Amino acid sequence: MTGKSGSRQPATPADDSKSQDLEPFRVRPDGAALRTNQGVKIADNQNTLRAGPRGPSLLEDFIMREKITHFDHERIPERIVHARGSAAHGVFQLYESMSKYTKAAFLQDPIVQTPVYVRFSTVQGPRGSADTVRDVRGFAVKFYTQEGNYDLVGNNMPVFFIQDAIKFPDFVHAVKPEAPNEMPTGGSAHDTFWDFVSLVPESAHMVLWTMSDRAIPRSLRTMEGFGVHTFRFVNAAGKARFVKFHWRPVLGSYSLLWDEAQKLAGKDPDFHRRDLWEAIERSDFPEYELGVQIVEEQDENSFGFDLLDPTKLIPEELVPVKIIGKMTLNRNPDNFFAETEQVAFHPGHIVPGIDFSNDPLLQGRLFSYTDTQISRLGGPNFHEIPINRPVCPFHNNQRDAMHRQVINVGQASYEPNSLSGGWPKETGPAASDGGFESYPERIDGAKIRVRSDSFADHFSQAALFYRSMSEVEQEHISAAYQFELGKVTQPAIRERVVNEILASFDAGLAAKVAAGLGLPAPRKGKVPPVSKPQTSPALSLLNRVKPGIKTCKIALLAAPGADAASITKLQHALRGEGATPLLIAPSFAAIDALQPDATIAGMPSIMFDAVIVCGGEAGAKTLAQSGDARHFVLEAFKHLKAIAALGAGRDVLAAAQLPDHADGVATGDDSQSAEVLKTFIAAVEQHRVWSRAALAQTVPA
Repeated sequence: MTGKSGSRQPATPADDSKSQDLEPFRVRPDGAALRTNQGVKIADNQNTLRAGPRGPSLLEDFIMREKITHFDHERIPERIVHARGSAAHGVFQLYESMSKYTKAAFLQDPIVQTPVYVRFSTVQGPRGSADTVRDVRGFAVKFYTQEGNYDLVGNNMPVFFIQDAIKFPDFVHAVKPEAPNEMPTGGSAHDTFWDFVSLVPESAHMVLWTMSDRAIPRSLRTMEGFGVHTFRFVNAAGKARFVKFHWRPVLGSYSLLWDEAQKLAGKDPDFHRRDLWEAIERSDFPEYELGVQIVEEQDENSFGFDLLDPTKLIPEELVPVKIIGKMTLNRNPDNFFAETEQVAFHPGHIVPGIDFSNDPLLQGRLFSYTDTQISRLGGPNFHEIPINRPVCPFHNNQRDAMHRQVINVGQASYEPNSLSGGWPKETGPAASDGGFESYPERIDGAKIRVRSDSFADHFSQAALFYRSMSEVEQEHISAAYQFELGKVTQPAIRERVVNEILASFDAGLAAKVAAGLGLPAPRKGKVPPVSKPQTSPALSLLNRVKPGIKTCKIALLAAPGADAASITKLQHALRGEGATPLLIAPSFAAIDALQPDATIAGMPSIMFDAVIVCGGEAGAKTLAQSGDARHFVLEAFKHLKAIAALGAGRDVLAAAQLPDHADGVATGDDSQSAEVLKTFIAAVEQHRVWSRAALAQTVPA
């Protein structure tokens, strides 16, 4: 509920009883008898009713039949796209009133907290696919406002593959596992995807984003979100402005390395889901700031590209992002199916003060989302499922249909009527009435099937994006194209991507990819002229690093015989900085009085942000002789993570043949632990030791 108190106000994990009181549909079984769905107490839940101890089971056993029938129907169709997801409850709160721009009630008062439910997802793979595949990520937010539900349904990239919704089925069919063999799962590295995008130049910009580090986020907590489309803000006076939405993680935005992403998909396919869940459980609540780019109507055509084109973004150098509020995710779901699987987002769920633009991809989504929810959730009453219910009262004459939960009282189910006193009645659009009124945009045109000439430029923003990347990020993009196209079996498709797409926006990238694939030098494409701005530093993740180690997961690598007092001191110091230190050992055998959190085999270095090899002669000797321990530090070094080694812990680095004076490696005697830790923390704060990249390539792992 929007407001200082009320239903759906998320509680912290320590306040479960309050949550149950405010959400009566959220039930807990404490002290309750086991009953059937009709409320009958069950005396025996272990045995089916039989004709004798070894006789046949009886059909009259209504308890068994109800239980099995429910089980048989527990699964619903998964989402066609965005099937793999995880979610959390939270609150959104403004920094300042936005009344100048919009009359949306939840954007008026900075004191008000609006409950939200947020679902993150991958696009291509099914529910059982891995979290860390190279893919676009969904970032969908449901605001439970006093005026109804508002859904901001976006992605972690600000643009999309296509310009018109009529091409969406084609795109999805192309990116999904191929029809003959249902492969690959969770990725785009196959013939049909690259065949499609090589023939659809409008996809070039989005494909470039997907080949960038944006497609392999380090964490859902460090992932940006975008509304993708251009929407409208409308204020109480009826004045409209165009708006684009941005979510900025407070921790900053970071990505995995491709080698890490691949290994994590095998070692822990739930890596992102687990990270989000555990962070909330330990009260490291993920935070995201909401930003808006606002464009006056008279400036709509002043950018050199079309605001309605979903393959384009507005560079921040042209329109800065205004940060207007913060969202905090502070409570995990109680039941994945009832909440995360059944939540139904829809870009058409808007409130007064927010309206649509004529973006042709958005227009198609406004139809598609209702249609797919009806299919997935068994009928048009999916809004009555608790996770989807508005917190404000809602009354209309739409009754009946499958899974109806409300019992409507009254004779009339139509409007106007006199039998029920005329209720429910429509309200006016005036501010005092609060009724929704569409923005009265003037439209005058012939019915035609054409694409606007203003949508014809497919390569200038791809060129802008690539030019804006750091050298490191450009190398990652080149490697990604080479990996993906290396999985393509048809030579003609590989050649078309290089010659018709890459060479059309950056000759250097085209040449690198061609050389890596063993293709002839690409033909010279018609590279677009340099746009304004020439680069956009805001597009580079490496330009957006926020120094700090808060919530970073630090491995304290040790073995029995290590210095337990030193480990305890390290744990205390790192927690004081907001990090999460975990004691990792060859087994769960205690190290003095310290119990390891995990084993080296169970939590390899790819699950951590940095590593400290603890001192102690006996413990270090055990680690130095362990192939798994040596691999642990080698892999961390290769993945450009900060490493520290204290006292005899340096012997482990030596056994792994790692230089102890490389960038981002801090070592010293036990007496120098404070100085070593300070140097180590400074390296962790940068999140990666990019200066070590060339050296790391020479280290096998």
